[in-house]
Amino acid sequence: MALATAAKTTSTDFGPAVALSCRECGTRFDLGPNFACSECFGPLEIAYEFAPVTRESIAAGPANIWRYRSLLPVPANVLDKPNMAPGWTKLVKADRLARELGLRSLHVKDDSGNPTHSFKDRVVAIAVEAARNFGFHTLSCSSTGNLAGAVTAAAARAGLDACVFIPANLEEAKIVMASVFGGQVVGIDGNYDDVSRFCSELIGDEMGEKWGFVNVNLRPYYAEGSKTLAYEIAEQLGWRLPDQIVIPIASGSQLTKIDKGFGELIKLGLVEDKPYKVFGAQAAGCSPVSAAYRAGHDVIQPVKPDTIAKSLAIGNPADGPYVLDIARRTGGAVEDVTDAQVVDAMRLLARTEGIFAETAGGVVVGVLRKLVENGVLDPEAETVVLNTGDGLKTLDAVSDGARPTAVIRPTLDDFRAAVAG
Repeated sequence: MALATAAKTTSTDFGPAVALSCRECGTRFDLGPNFACSECFGPLEIAYEFAPVTRESIAAGPANIWRYRSLLPVPANVLDKPNMAPGWTKLVKADRLARELGLRSLHVKDDSGNPTHSFKDRVVAIAVEAARNFGFHTLSCSSTGNLAGAVTAAAARAGLDACVFIPANLEEAKIVMASVFGGQVVGIDGNYDDVSRFCSELIGDEMGEKWGFVNVNLRPYYAEGSKTLAYEIAEQLGWRLPDQIVIPIASGSQLTKIDKGFGELIKLGLVEDKPYKVFGAQAAGCSPVSAAYRAGHDVIQPVKPDTIAKSLAIGNPADGPYVLDIARRTGGAVEDVTDAQVVDAMRLLARTEGIFAETAGGVVVGVLRKLVENGVLDPEAETVVLNTGDGLKTLDAVSDGARPTAVIRPTLDDFRAAVAG
């Protein structure tokens, strides 16, 4: 099939990536900073021609996402360039949490260990390489918080300018993190969907056309970074897929790309071809995908977000319909939990496993518990859940009651009276 012409083409190195392909109609385009099909307006994603790869060749790579560079749209010399080198985060065997919830086998993929303490470092690392390929000098994004910090940090490391856009009422810690790396941080009076619409308008402006918006014109490349979560989970489990996995839903892209990553590992013969179930997790105050799943609908009805889980507060998730397809195809489900359940789950994870998750992690653990209690998730099956960010970014969620258990004079008598007794 002849390739259509994208908005801008390039002859630079994208590794095994060969084209952009429309997820809806299948039309292929040259690799370029393009995110929507000109034939049907469907979303574009990366198409590949993979060379043979082995477990041994991957294991010989660095302890970061670049061990999988032969499966990503990045140049062969990516290791020679300054970047944040995210990934290879811990897969924690969560036995104490499993016992509390009545599960036989549970792991937490803890992505708070990335450079800016969220999984967004993975996707931004891929977007930076695309920006370099296309000659962009400014990196930008619309963000619910974590992405803004990942973009400004990665731009600083790569020697690029940065200008990011966020809802003005984000958690203070996320605003500080986005600002400290020296880029421009622009607060928008509105929610994330308002920010996203503004960025879509800005990208059509003469100035915007010269920028790499990681989740707009670079989105097909950026999104591929989430596949590395699938690769790492499989490798860390001894090159096998989990029986079931629970993934938070914001735009839905992370869930769809983890499923894509599992499929690629199967096709490449790196893991056994076996069934696995994918479960999506949302906060009740922003749960359009969960609502559509329960109603048996294929269309997502946008909502106005109202939840403490601000990193998941996308009321009109672009990949929502594809999340529904994956959940139904794999025999999974999409569920949501209240803000109170989110906070309780954050504390449960911290108390049982020493993992301080941000609110998105609380959503996932809360949904996991709800799925077990409702008999939807198999307690005997090997289960993986994702924590995508650090609880230090969302301290307000658990700050009530987080005070010293006692304040005493520095004497043994006071200590015994207040604590030991």
